[in-house]
Order: sequence, then C-alpha cells, then structure tokens
Amino acid sequence: HETGHALVAHFTPGTDPVHKITIVPRGRALGVTWILPGEDRHSMSRQQLINMLAYAMGGRAAEEVHFGEFTTGAANDIERATSLAHRMVCQYGMSDRLGPRAFGEPSGHVFLGKELTRERNYSEETATIIDEEVKRLVDEAHEYALNLLREKREVLDRVAEALVERET
Repeated sequence: HETGHALVAHFTPGTDPVHKITIVPRGRALGVTWILPGEDRHSMSRQQLINMLAYAMGGRAAEEVHFGEFTTGAANDIERATSLAHRMVCQYGMSDRLGPRAFGEPSGHVFLGKELTRERNYSEETATIIDEEVKRLVDEAHEYALNLLREKREVLDRVAEALVERET
C-alpha cells in the first residue's frame, strides 16, 4: 500500500519528492508515505492537485495490482481524494464542465477556525454535475495509479519487499 503511494509520487512528473516511507504503524495509520515540497508554496496548479489525487489513490491501486483485491486500509486516502476533488470542483473552479465558478457558500458558523457547513446555492442539476465531476476526477486518478503501477510492477514488488525487511 505505502509503496503504491511512493511510486505514484515518484514516477509522476511535477509531484513533490518522496521523503520517507514506513510501514511502522503511527496512530490509526498502518504506515505512512511522506512527500514534501522542496519549497514553500502559496497556491497549487490544477495539475499539482491532479497529481495529489493520483498519489492518494496509489495505495489502493497497489493493493489491487499486488493482491487482486483491496482492503479497508485505503479508506482515509479515498476520503482525502474525494474531499480534494470536491474542493477542486466547488471552490477552485477547476471543473471542465462547470468552469470557473464556486458552488456552496460558507454558512458563517465557524468552530475552531473551520467551517462546519456550506450553504447550497445551486440546483439539483448542478449538484448532479458536481457529483459526476468529483467521481470523474477520483476515477481518473485511480486509473492513472493502476496503469502506472501495473507498468512498474517489478519495482513495486522490490520496494515492498525492502519495506517488509527494513520497515522504513
């Protein structure tokens, strides 16, 4: 799983470098892959966000490539990818179908610096398109990760074996 994240990040041009991979459990995570930017940044391009989606889906894709099935281990990755895709569509105006528009307005209620809800200011038809666009972004990232890891299967297996041996 962690090797999938690392290889997708490593082999995807424009993605931040892999800093560390570990299969030592940390909190609720069974392992962690850290990719860190080389410099501070204040904004991200659409391509950088698409790369982040692919990196997030790399763990599940690795399970599918290696085991032929997947586990619950990717639940947080899927949640993060879905949330990022939703922000791309609804906040950043990065949907080809909906264009540079924002959907949903902050409710004004802030708790510990975070919005709790967003008020819906769009139609059912637009909500359907938002759902379709979020699904498309996540599905494309998953498919990209699957194809890349199938192509790099030998590297996937070698790095996974090294992680089992060394843990970090």
